[in-house]
Amino acid sequence: MSPSTTSNVKVLVVCLGNICRSPMGEAVLQDIATKRGLDIVVDSCGTAGYHQGSDPDERTVAVCKKHGVPISSVARQVTYSDFTKFTHILAADESNLRDLLRKKPGNATADVRLWGSYLDNKAIPDPYYGGTNGFEKVFEQCTQLSNAFLDEVFGKEVP
Repeated sequence: MSPSTTSNVKVLVVCLGNICRSPMGEAVLQDIATKRGLDIVVDSCGTAGYHQGSDPDERTVAVCKKHGVPISSVARQVTYSDFTKFTHILAADESNLRDLLRKKPGNATADVRLWGSYLDNKAIPDPYYGGTNGFEKVFEQCTQLSNAFLDEVFGKEVP
């Protein structure tokens, strides 16, 4: 895919509440894509509406800032229009994937997959009830998954 068509790629990262894994995934994927010179759209949401309108968890923000990754999302719940607005919908874990597939309308055009399917088929564990170390591990996993996703969609980055 040439750089002129990268803006056609629109990615939605999804977890349960949209305050931990998915906003971090959104920030990391956008940061890595930008550093690669790729003009893509990245957003995040949750399958549940528990935290709609909330900022990301303070630990998510702290870990992103520690690694120099800008983060500025507000929690929202997945909508039916997301399935046609985005080209790729990446679920953080199997439960989120099942929820997305249940909600997926008949006219959906997005490729809905477990984000881990681009690398190792592993889910991103929810760090909410743990300490900062869990958020660091999620950051590392989001970095690996972002690179794997971009490699598959755009081709491997040449060092």
